[in-house]
Amino acid sequence: MGIIKKKSFVSGAGVYLFSNILNGIIPFLLLPVLTRYLNPTQYGEVAMFQTLLGALSAFVGVTFVGAANRKYYDDGITKDELAQFIGACIQLILLFSLTVFLLLMPFQEQISDWVGVQSEYVLWAVPVSTCAIIVAIRLGQWQVQKQSVKYGILQISQSMMNMLLSLMLVILFLRGAEGRIDAQIITNIVFMGIAFVLLKKDSLLEMFSIRKNHLLEVLRFGVPLIPHTAGAFLLVSVDRFVINKELGLDSAGIYMVAVQITSAIGIVFDAINKAYVPWLFEKLKNDNIEEKKQIVKFTYIWFFLIFLGAAIAFIIGPILVTLVAGEEYARAGEVFGWLALGQGFQGMYLMVTNYIFYSKKTGLLSVASIGSGVLNLGLLIIFVRFFGLEGAAIAFATSMCIRFLLTWWIANKRHPMPWFNFI
Repeated sequence: MGIIKKKSFVSGAGVYLFSNILNGIIPFLLLPVLTRYLNPTQYGEVAMFQTLLGALSAFVGVTFVGAANRKYYDDGITKDELAQFIGACIQLILLFSLTVFLLLMPFQEQISDWVGVQSEYVLWAVPVSTCAIIVAIRLGQWQVQKQSVKYGILQISQSMMNMLLSLMLVILFLRGAEGRIDAQIITNIVFMGIAFVLLKKDSLLEMFSIRKNHLLEVLRFGVPLIPHTAGAFLLVSVDRFVINKELGLDSAGIYMVAVQITSAIGIVFDAINKAYVPWLFEKLKNDNIEEKKQIVKFTYIWFFLIFLGAAIAFIIGPILVTLVAGEEYARAGEVFGWLALGQGFQGMYLMVTNYIFYSKKTGLLSVASIGSGVLNLGLLIIFVRFFGLEGAAIAFATSMCIRFLLTWWIANKRHPMPWFNFI
């Protein structure tokens, strides 16, 4: 087949952005219902299962999604070759997932006791993570092709099914934390199947063609990012493990409520970034200094708006948490401002990390992520013992700031931009 034609930046990015934000609102709407049917301990169990999914995704192949997305921008890439490359990505994802599953099996009970979820859910977390990654590959190919409507329909449909199943199992069948977890398992399996069908329908998947050069390219891109993804987990999710161990599962549930409310901020950043990346990569490919100066100006204005929003979050946080989740979760208001500030640094990080992915030289990114992740773990252990839940949030914000600054420095090394001479 012929060479893939790259599309120009069009107003469809606005549709794409809207669909991402709408998709983020759905679980936010579910939160007030769940907090009134699940006590903090039950909500903590749900939170720990979600945290386990995040921990496993680093090792079952989430980094290979980026390899598939980046391959689309290679000069002269044909659709047949892209389909074979995506097939190589999925082959490696399945291989990594099977390996992780077999490694977890002997330690199923120990992990269950440590994490605070039922033992069968420990093993279920592996295929659920795998399913989510395969769906992300389908979404990623729509993202790079700027097919925002298709992306939004699949993404929102998945969230709607997850929400409706959760409501049915938690409210109608009164299955508590198990109902919410089962809803996530069923939804991910169903949409993994849909993702396979849609990839085949668009001739973007060749599963049974084994190309050594493709496999090696995927590994070269993805494996150096595994420490980066693990470091990101240490930054954004390990706090729940520490809180569970030091303060109990109920405190983990309360903290997770604040995390989920502030995650609405992160969803907005992620949505903007997904619409921004295809446009940015095309501009970087032009290598025009005036366009680069305009990008830098926009970035600095965005940084200012983020800091302004974080300041407001400290003021409205306690009121908002009680309004959304109820009095039983009011303690979550104590950490809202710090978590919002950490999300702000995440938004700033996204604006600079894209230059590293464009360069394809991702090794140092893992150093920054692991370094700040280890720092976060150390701060967590100290701060939680001295300051309780608020200490965890302060550690998160501090570490996210360090990661942003390190990533910005690396980005300028990998793909220099006029950060200090943009006027």
